[in-house]
Amino acid sequence: MTRTVDTFPTARIRSHSGGLPVEVALIAQLGIGYGDQLIAGASMRQRGHETYVDALDEPSARIGGVDIERGDATSLYTFAVGAKGHPFHRHAGHRVFTAISGSGGAQLRFSTASPAQIDEDPQHFVRGLHHVNIPADSLFTVRFGGGTWHQFAPLHGRSPHSALFALSCHTNEFGGDLTGELRERVAANEADIPSLTEVLPDALRDVLAALDPVRVPTVALSLHAAPVSLTGRICAWARSASGRVRGGWGRWRGAKGFLAHNGGGRVVAEQSAPPADSLLRSQLPDAFDHEDSFSLVTDAGELGTTSAREAMAAVLEGFIENNPPGVSRLMALRNVLVKPLGLRTSPLGCPVSSLLSPQADVLFANRFPVIAQRGNAADTRVEVVLGADDKHLRFRSCVGVDLCGDGRAVVTLGTRVRTTNLFGRSYMALIDRVHRRYITPTMLRLAVDHAVRGLGASGAG
Repeated sequence: MTRTVDTFPTARIRSHSGGLPVEVALIAQLGIGYGDQLIAGASMRQRGHETYVDALDEPSARIGGVDIERGDATSLYTFAVGAKGHPFHRHAGHRVFTAISGSGGAQLRFSTASPAQIDEDPQHFVRGLHHVNIPADSLFTVRFGGGTWHQFAPLHGRSPHSALFALSCHTNEFGGDLTGELRERVAANEADIPSLTEVLPDALRDVLAALDPVRVPTVALSLHAAPVSLTGRICAWARSASGRVRGGWGRWRGAKGFLAHNGGGRVVAEQSAPPADSLLRSQLPDAFDHEDSFSLVTDAGELGTTSAREAMAAVLEGFIENNPPGVSRLMALRNVLVKPLGLRTSPLGCPVSSLLSPQADVLFANRFPVIAQRGNAADTRVEVVLGADDKHLRFRSCVGVDLCGDGRAVVTLGTRVRTTNLFGRSYMALIDRVHRRYITPTMLRLAVDHAVRGLGASGAG
């Protein structure tokens, strides 16, 4: 019997033992073959996680642990089930997860028989058994109570497709009948899916092996076309074929992730000219073709230090370690274009590119190459000059840190450029706008954000 519904197709399986029901809801179907591609990429990212564990044919990672001190007993896991499925098992606690099926679909198997019922008669395991079929490339949700036996596998035997990739919420990591040792592991954020898993005993596996799957009550959920229709079969074939290609493409291209910060939302202001006592005014004093000056004021106590030299070292490190990806891409393009001309290249933006210079005549904090440096005796103000000479121009940049009496800090970055030929003048005219509007303010913002976070101040972005 096939029934049409106007909302999410849902299977609600009553518990054989009177406990919580199993609920499976089909939410959406992705593009043809996309399930395999998504699973391939997500599985590679999962493999790179520090908590990754591969056991019980269910590779997983704990991406969010408990926080007992703040009263949070929830945990968040990712897990994958491959083309061979995984064994029947159960957990003590309640489970809720959202998953994507592979491009061959998935079959979810549940038995809600209680331990007492199974001890009385192992056939209760079979009587409490239900299957739910999920179509290919689909987003779906699952919820079931602690102690529910379950097993996930591809929809069809000998399938080349993974069954699913899931994001699972353990609503109470201490839920159910846990041993004292396991509770200690949970409290210490050392638990994982294998340690929280009880595999089906051999006696019940023998009972299951003797069962004809056709005799198991089964609900097939689908979207767009009934699963037993000709359209449904054609769609399943197309998704399976496309999934092999897209899954292979996903594995070949690898998986990367990126983190982009906006520098804590701090505001960088452009000044009309460098401060009157700035070291920058002593650089290229005879003539220059470009001059700019930018400043950023931190909140009171945000830098977490009373030493301007310590703050400066953290800012300079920020220019190197927290270089904006967009600036890096622009510099990579610039390097390709100017290398045939014999110009100097650097992965850092030009205002601070000399921080990677091999010259070590003058070092700030015994690490950073500078042209000049100056600070006051109270260690509340310090400046350094960076720069280099090239065939088409000479540039000097001045970075300053001024700790104010109210706990704030003013961090400045100014640059002077003298062009030496027509190419230099054309080059500066071409990059002037992006230099002022994007490169310098973004680099300053992210460098200060790196310093704030590195110095461990409260309220870091």
